[in-house]
Amino acid sequence: MSEDWDIQLGTGYTQADTKLDGCTGKFKQTLVGVDALYFLDRANLSPFLLVGAGIANNDSKYSLNNSSVGGSKTSWMINVGAGIQYAFSDRVGLQANVRHVLSEANTFSGSQKNVGNTYLDVGLVINFDTPKKAVAVEQTITPPKSITPTPEVVMEKKPEQEVPRENPKEEENAYAYKPQFEKIVISIEALFDFDKSDLKLSGRKILESAVAQLQKNQDIDLVLVTGHADKIGSVQYNQILSERRAEAVKAYLVSKGVEGSRLKANGKGSSEPIAKCDGVKGQELIVCLQPDRRVVLAAEKQRKTACK
Repeated sequence: MSEDWDIQLGTGYTQADTKLDGCTGKFKQTLVGVDALYFLDRANLSPFLLVGAGIANNDSKYSLNNSSVGGSKTSWMINVGAGIQYAFSDRVGLQANVRHVLSEANTFSGSQKNVGNTYLDVGLVINFDTPKKAVAVEQTITPPKSITPTPEVVMEKKPEQEVPRENPKEEENAYAYKPQFEKIVISIEALFDFDKSDLKLSGRKILESAVAQLQKNQDIDLVLVTGHADKIGSVQYNQILSERRAEAVKAYLVSKGVEGSRLKANGKGSSEPIAKCDGVKGQELIVCLQPDRRVVLAAEKQRKTACK
């Protein structure tokens, strides 16, 4: 629904045997309702508060002094509670919560009164979150000239290469070869289909330049493979998807002969935006946010190799 709120529809059925003050029988409760969940944090393990409303059917069938009492009563229902949700992936998770349900039921005397029941619920969560679907529209839109969906290559100079020189000629001879790694920024759309983390054929060809650089510069210690997402959709969804895509890029580089020890994959979700889209809405916002949907490959550090 939004970054902090989710909406869930649900139903439940409970049956209990009763024996109290000479009265025996069964109590059955059927619930249908909608819950609003407020998340205190959006992560793999997410605590939340909930409030909901709906319809309850309380079926009370008791025997008191050889007489049948109670009956079926359909009424309003409200409930409050708290719980926790754990995400196995961006679509599937596990949820547990404790809630107190208030409704109306028939009593032994035939009158009606409010009754409360406390439940512990555990269940599977399937995320039908729709905001990310907007990205699918973006794939059919021609970006403005100011946005380049093809790989953007920027030369990255490391601070250690700019140290003061006491004897420039002597240093040039000592360090005749200085490795460089180009910081590569690639549009997500160039690498993956919508809502997928499997590399497209065209995406694999784009990554060949990174493979060539890493094979040429064997003295580069570490290259960060970082996935980024735009702000459309939930924070949790974007974080998990950015991690999966970074891992897919890393796996491809390794399959091409790059040592896995030289690569580190991580996802930043939507936490590091670069697009300025204040006041932009609708499809224009989708296009404007395209630079935020990216995978970045950058050298974290590198050693100098003396070639005397």
